[in-house]
Amino acid sequence: MATLTIKNVPDQLYHRLKRQAERNRRSLNGETLVCLERALEAGQEDEAALLEELQVLREASEVYLTDEVVRSAIDEGRA
Repeated sequence: MATLTIKNVPDQLYHRLKRQAERNRRSLNGETLVCLERALEAGQEDEAALLEELQVLREASEVYLTDEVVRSAIDEGRA
């Protein structure tokens, strides 16, 4: 397993994390890992929702952007 060192943690954040670890009966390291895992999972959910929304917009669009369409638009802009 890898080791991670976090430097320059603001005192207020450290104390909040420490209190939360005590409430959850975890070590400070364990609580930090749980927080990181939750944050990363939330980020993945956000990405999935964004991709789904983009797919809906793409399907509703009358123009499908292919390389040819993009090149044509660029050429028209140069004229």
